[in-house]
Amino acid sequence: MTQATLAQDEQQADIVEMTQALVRLDSQTPPSDTRAIADLAAGYFKHHPQIKLTRHEGQAPVMNLVAELDGGLPGPRTILSGHIDTYPIGQVADWAFDPLGGEVKDGRLYGRGSADMKGAVAVLIAVMRDFADSGPFKGSLVLALAGDEERMGELGTQWLIDNAPEIHGDGVLVADVGGPSAVRIGEKGMLWIDLHAKGRQAHGAHVYAGENAIDRLIDAVTALRQIEELCPMPSDDVTAVISAASTLEQADGSAARAVMTRVTMNLGTLHGGLSANLVPSEASAGLDIRIPLGLTTAQVKAVIQKLMADHPDVLWQVTRCYEPTWTESSTSLTKACLKGAARALGRISWTDSRIGGSDSRLWRRAGYPCVAIGLTPNNLGAADESCDIEELGELRKVYTAILKELHT
Repeated sequence: MTQATLAQDEQQADIVEMTQALVRLDSQTPPSDTRAIADLAAGYFKHHPQIKLTRHEGQAPVMNLVAELDGGLPGPRTILSGHIDTYPIGQVADWAFDPLGGEVKDGRLYGRGSADMKGAVAVLIAVMRDFADSGPFKGSLVLALAGDEERMGELGTQWLIDNAPEIHGDGVLVADVGGPSAVRIGEKGMLWIDLHAKGRQAHGAHVYAGENAIDRLIDAVTALRQIEELCPMPSDDVTAVISAASTLEQADGSAARAVMTRVTMNLGTLHGGLSANLVPSEASAGLDIRIPLGLTTAQVKAVIQKLMADHPDVLWQVTRCYEPTWTESSTSLTKACLKGAARALGRISWTDSRIGGSDSRLWRRAGYPCVAIGLTPNNLGAADESCDIEELGELRKVYTAILKELHT
């Protein structure tokens, strides 16, 4: 075995061990208690005093960690963005593996957050240390590890953008899921809406004496399905990128591509009623509406307003609102990502959009060019979430190659 092979095996083992340690710390959102995991991440830099660490707790228990590395030569400042909280574990009985165990089997590492995105956080930490060890380079790197992402990041990445003086730069790389060959330069927007219906309670045998709030709510939700028929008008750049990606066998499949370019609505919560033999006087629901590039939240809200005018007994309010976001394919950041990923992996890389949300939307809203490149998701948000161990090494190579494109 050559020295190079030994070094590569050691690097791989290092990332796996870091990922396991990160997975074994519970950082579910809610409550997004990321204090222990921020301490763990900080500890990985204890032998690199040239990396400056700052903790930011905007609101307990959400702890955010920022690491800065000055390359010593004039050049760009690149922000590496990751989140250290996870989805809830759910029912432990549904898991074949310990959700906080970090177990390895058949080349996969299992546990909540392994793919989304503690494996990628381990990669970012390793890359920061690699650049610190390699000597002078042009510009500087900033690693922003944030909590609260699974609750839309207002106390995590958004808090850092608004309050942390270290958070400034020329571009952002977000290591959220999507696969190491896919350069994700856009994502859908979202509206979260709460509905509340009023009725009049009566005995279930005397329905004529009451007004059924659940019926009113269901009628309103059914009417709102019409927003899924809205036709987006994306820019030429968006159309060209998504169309080109749709021809690639390696890209997202047909089911994912179908929802990438249209409005979707998910009825996520539904509450109402006291008993089957009572007409309910109140009912509520929560909707998650995802908006493709080529539509705005204002356009969607205008249609909702019009549709809900026919349902005066159902009140509605927006609880989350984010525009679809895009970074042009012609930016130097996008080009560096494409070139670096292809060179590192020895296979094709491509630009594409994302279906799900990430902290990318917050960075783009703040004016940063932003690209998302991460691990391939497996059982995302479900039982037995896992990441491919080999892909951890691939992602490390990809980020190293991209940063060399930008900083040499």
